[in-house]
Amino acid sequence: MQTLSLDAQAREHLERAAAASSGRSAATVYGGSEHTLRQTILALTAGSELAEHDNPGDATLLVLRGHVRLTSGESAWEGRTGDLIAIPPARHSLHAIEDAAVLLTIAKRG
Repeated sequence: MQTLSLDAQAREHLERAAAASSGRSAATVYGGSEHTLRQTILALTAGSELAEHDNPGDATLLVLRGHVRLTSGESAWEGRTGDLIAIPPARHSLHAIEDAAVLLTIAKRG
């Protein structure tokens, strides 16, 4: 069994995001393209975003640190440390209101 510190991963990826010109850092911590379930740590510096993209399956965001806004069409949801956001089954974007790290969990559809 593998144990992973999400706190340490969040800290590491926030440091990487701060050093990156894109203001982002990400790494899959469980699963991957060959699995149904995938979990990815994403870190974004304040003001950075993931542009609008499709949702590949059932998905959630667990905010590990910071403050983010998820937008889909005319709807938006904000999350802060400890919040869990269900990602709608539609195109969406993610914006970091302040430096943030999230755990993205996706269960791919068929």
